Amino acid sequence: MSERTPFTGGEQSLRGSDLRLGYHGVTVVHDAAITLRAGAVTALVGPNGSGKSTLLRSLARLHPIAAGTVHLAGGATAAGLPAKEFARRVTLLAQSRPVPSGVTVHDVVGYGRHPYRGRWRGEDPQGPAAISRAMTVTGVAAMADRPVDELSGGELQRVWLATCLAQDTPVLLLDEPTTFLDLRYQVEILDLIRDLADDHDVAVGVVLHDLNHAAAVADEVVLLHDGRVRATGTPGQVFTEQALTETYGIRIEVSADPVNGLVTTRPVGRHLTRIPV
Repeated sequence: MSERTPFTGGEQSLRGSDLRLGYHGVTVVHDAAITLRAGAVTALVGPNGSGKSTLLRSLARLHPIAAGTVHLAGGATAAGLPAKEFARRVTLLAQSRPVPSGVTVHDVVGYGRHPYRGRWRGEDPQGPAAISRAMTVTGVAAMADRPVDELSGGELQRVWLATCLAQDTPVLLLDEPTTFLDLRYQVEILDLIRDLADDHDVAVGVVLHDLNHAAAVADEVVLLHDGRVRATGTPGQVFTEQALTETYGIRIEVSADPVNGLVTTRPVGRHLTRIPV
């Protein structure tokens, strides 16, 4: 089965080792390991409650780590860095953010420059160029003067992504960035994720529910089940019928796309066994 060539280049931009995470004393992620490399996309997949978002948030220092360590490039530990220094290295696009009222797109994207600013906004000489670049890459430059509370869901998602890009970090974490978006914006976000890795050497970690999206965009996938990493590797290595069927509790067929050779998955329910005509 043809698939994306295994990614072998790129330095380790972020590595989580032996991570144990929980809520109120109850462990929900057990001894997890994950590595994000420069110029590569790593997708975290698995059923609801498997620990994907919790693991991603721990990498961004937004969820406490009960045990284990997160290292960044150069050997620094995430926990040992001051907040602003960490924010210059890692940014997270969360599942939801409050939408400010009456604030323009340009100003919201400018929020991403907070780690580079001192007491006065003028102390960020690289800010205007970074904001402009982020808006251009995400396709929101034309709406720079529009209030964000007047945007569609898809437009707003791109604005938040531009805010993350304006932060100009080598590691970008995305928690279900395509959720609630229509087909066009799903495809555009996935294309942009691939561009960030291929053209800008960003290390991308992304939580995705759609297995076909993960197979299409990721160099590597991490399959989680009941808070444990069941498998890590290329989509072709991890997305086997046995592994997916056991993990999701429903029969999932795996094949190769006849056009591009990428892995394609198909869950089979009681009413999905008929061949359409």
